Amino acid sequence: MRGALGGPRVLLRRLREVMAEPVSAQDRLDKVVVLIAANMVAEVCSVYVLRVDGTLELYATEGLKREAVHETVLKADEGLVGLVASEAQPINMSDAQNHPAFSFRPETGEEIYHSFLGVPVLRAGNTLGVLTVQNRARRTYTEEEEEALQTTAMVLAEMIASGELSSIARPGAEPAARHAVQITGVALSDGIALGHVVLHEPRVVITNVIADDVPKELKRLDTSIAALRADLDRMVEHRDVADGGEHRDVLEAYRMFSYDQGWLHKIREAVSTGLTAEAGVERVQSDTRARMLRASDPYLRDRLHDLDDLANRLMRVLMGQDHAPGREQLPDNSIVVARSMGPAALLDYDRKKLRGLILEEGGLTSHVSIVARALGIPAVGEIENATGSVETGDAIIVDGTTGQVHLRPRQDIQAAYGERVKLRARRQAQYRALRDRPCITKDGEKVALMINAGLMIDLPHLEETGAAGIGLFRTELQFMVADTLPRTGEQLTLYRSVLDAAAKKPVTFRTLDIGGDKVLPYMRNFEEENPALGWRAIRLGLDRPGLLRSQVRAMLRAAGGRELRVMFPMIAMIEEFDQAKALVEMELTHLRRHGHALPERVQIGAMLEVPSLLFQLDELLERVDFLSVGSNDLMQFLYAADRGNSRVSERFDALSAPVLRALKDIADKARKHGKPVALCGELASQPIGAMALAILGYRALSLSPSAIGPVKAMLLELDTKKGAAEIMPFLDQPIGSVSIREKLEGFAAAQGLQL
Repeated sequence: MRGALGGPRVLLRRLREVMAEPVSAQDRLDKVVVLIAANMVAEVCSVYVLRVDGTLELYATEGLKREAVHETVLKADEGLVGLVASEAQPINMSDAQNHPAFSFRPETGEEIYHSFLGVPVLRAGNTLGVLTVQNRARRTYTEEEEEALQTTAMVLAEMIASGELSSIARPGAEPAARHAVQITGVALSDGIALGHVVLHEPRVVITNVIADDVPKELKRLDTSIAALRADLDRMVEHRDVADGGEHRDVLEAYRMFSYDQGWLHKIREAVSTGLTAEAGVERVQSDTRARMLRASDPYLRDRLHDLDDLANRLMRVLMGQDHAPGREQLPDNSIVVARSMGPAALLDYDRKKLRGLILEEGGLTSHVSIVARALGIPAVGEIENATGSVETGDAIIVDGTTGQVHLRPRQDIQAAYGERVKLRARRQAQYRALRDRPCITKDGEKVALMINAGLMIDLPHLEETGAAGIGLFRTELQFMVADTLPRTGEQLTLYRSVLDAAAKKPVTFRTLDIGGDKVLPYMRNFEEENPALGWRAIRLGLDRPGLLRSQVRAMLRAAGGRELRVMFPMIAMIEEFDQAKALVEMELTHLRRHGHALPERVQIGAMLEVPSLLFQLDELLERVDFLSVGSNDLMQFLYAADRGNSRVSERFDALSAPVLRALKDIADKARKHGKPVALCGELASQPIGAMALAILGYRALSLSPSAIGPVKAMLLELDTKKGAAEIMPFLDQPIGSVSIREKLEGFAAAQGLQL
């Protein structure tokens, strides 16, 4: 390499000039390979571009036969070029032809070249192509030459990602970078949304890649790293984490990464080759993300995630962007794309402009998925590298019914989905026609269909769906969207508004279910190894009685002269229910003493979601006024499968024999004690789940508002007695000998039921 450090800098300046010239895309590429070959004293320089069909096409070359351009096409894993692309790692060899992966292509004339250096063209961890240099002489390229070629590949990445090369591509063989992509994930929330990408954590857009003054850029880098470390120091020493614990250890480890000399050395090397400070960070980040996408070790993936986040933070410091753009600036028809997200973060967005949600992580029963369904937002999860595959403003379609995501869709795909949206609208009109029809099965069993709610924006669904009431009002959502702890008066206003909106329909208020992944920003968060099994819900409420009492007091006052239904979550022992019920009695006494209007009637129930209650059912049913089954957590705890962990959340079937046996036992014992029982988990929102529950004897279901229509249409055609005769015998057979889900599907098909 000529001039050690001068060579790449001169090359980058010349490349910037070429990029600014008003020439065709092919002419620009041809000039680029000539410049690189001359600068690196290479006899060959070639650019291969990854196409939509997964192959690599030779787009430009200096040194190989010109007629091979656009004619030589390699499979994704073919030859050394394919190996560079698939591994996203450089390959540097003195005798390439003796490598087992070498692929001889006579049309290129490369058989006379021995030394080979190939680097991936990366952007956001995605491979867009491969850049190579070759020489006749058997030599190993130096680290400086390899670094220079990787730096140059960044400039090519911007060119490919811009879509400029599409103009010289053959139809059906366009570059993969900006072409239409269909990805299948897991459907989290039903519905179809067409819109444009908004990144939940927007990437910093690097507009200036090539440095004018490298020493100045290195100084900027050093200053920004010092600022980043100081910011992390303040974070670690903040009073909320200064007392120690695992949360401090996590932050300490994060801070240690900012002092990692290997990471910093790579960034400094990248900048030294002629990149701006932020472009140097992005180059190293892209390499890190490429490794992250190919790592199978969960621990390594987590560490690479940390480095990825740290690079984003450093780029924001360099660019003077301390915070992401405000969510109040959300454009119309926005589809939010995130790696992961808590339920409170989703509620930050303007519902009028938010059309859909895409997550890299997050399972069907994660809380953000539940909130998405409650808000009627189509959502798809488990889309690998979603945040790295999109750009802000990209056209995108979310199909929350099938789990498909269409990125930069073709016109025909957009038109087809437009028709599907119209069809769904017609179907919804059919469901609305059932709105006032009583939900009575074919064999005369009345089933009360209620909605799950948690915010004022949910209340119009009562009227729209014709629901029998609110079977689950999640009171914690008010706390999660507030900047400070809602005062008793604010809670009173909300609960009174809910009861007013429901009129004479019943409303079941669930007391605060916070903790786990439902963290309140203004309350100290205690890190726990198993938060779902930790200090949450009624456990927190009983340990912080002031918080629970203020909430119960607000409910009692809001229900003056009316019926009030209060339900306690996460009850694991009879004693917990007794303590919570005694607290309600204390608040009633307080209100009587101060002359407040009391509820006409107070019904107190428990949410059955902890398996220990299955062995205390008789004692519990003697105490409660009603029971509600939380199938999400009950399923999670029965199978010891974290519902937020995609690796295990779908491992077990909610319609398996063990689950259905437990649910039947609950329904049978509730009937024996003469106590009403409802089910308010996600199982009720699926027509096949609702069918199974009705067959088991459940006569009250609480579900997502969007599920009321499909479930009601199915129940009106269901004969529960026939269903019981068909399905119940299989519950008594040895577990594993039969799939209950298959039997349910077979029964539905035979009866003409739409699932």
